[in-house]
Amino acid sequence: MADLVQRGELGAFLRARREATDPAAAGFRSGPRRRSPGLRREELAQLAGLSVTWYTWLEQGRDISVSRQVVESLARALRLSGPQRTHLFTLAALVPPPAGPGPVQVDPLLERLVRELSPRPAYVTNPWWDLLAYNDAYAELLGGLDRRAADERNILWITFTESRGPGLFVDWPGEARSLAGQLRVALARYPDDPRGPELLESLLDASDVFRALWDERSVSGFASARKELRHPRLGRVDLEQLRLADARDEKLSLMVFLPAGKDESG
Repeated sequence: MADLVQRGELGAFLRARREATDPAAAGFRSGPRRRSPGLRREELAQLAGLSVTWYTWLEQGRDISVSRQVVESLARALRLSGPQRTHLFTLAALVPPPAGPGPVQVDPLLERLVRELSPRPAYVTNPWWDLLAYNDAYAELLGGLDRRAADERNILWITFTESRGPGLFVDWPGEARSLAGQLRVALARYPDDPRGPELLESLLDASDVFRALWDERSVSGFASARKELRHPRLGRVDLEQLRLADARDEKLSLMVFLPAGKDESG
């Protein structure tokens, strides 16, 4: 029953998007002889490189298998937006492809939230650990963020190329190994984003330590963890790091630091 409902939803979604597609924008004449809005089934099938019969069965919700290539072709022909494309893959029981390349824009409301989280340090980052937005409390932890070039306002760059990196973290080797492993995972997940290879090349050129860790080929996932810092002005600072995902953009994460609770193990 669940499969039947899913196939029905897939067919209904395709029909709705087909009827909402302007024939003229797709290269077809939209004259008075058209009895229905949008593209005809045969027109969409032609654009997607499918047979009319097979596409009709798909729209009717019949039990036929759908490949990634077919879904990609339909998404292109219908000029689906990012969320619509993801929804089409989901209805076809396929894993949606990752977001494509391009600069990530931080929503102004998210930037405001980061500022208003002070005095809790907070920042917004992407899969490459670029600092896209941050508040004064976080800037004080790292120091000199505003004086850096945009491509050097990056957690990996600061960790591996500046002397304050090893001096700031109590467990700097663990921090460094985790970041290198997370970068490897991000490169595999977003192979079309040019920022990843660009960052990797600059780190390999700039840091012997990073090159050694990279050669280990380890992988890491992010996990909320206690961060123990030795700050030159604030002294010992123990924080708990929390990661929150942006519901509208999977490439953005909000990082918030809270005062660490007392260690109950002692």
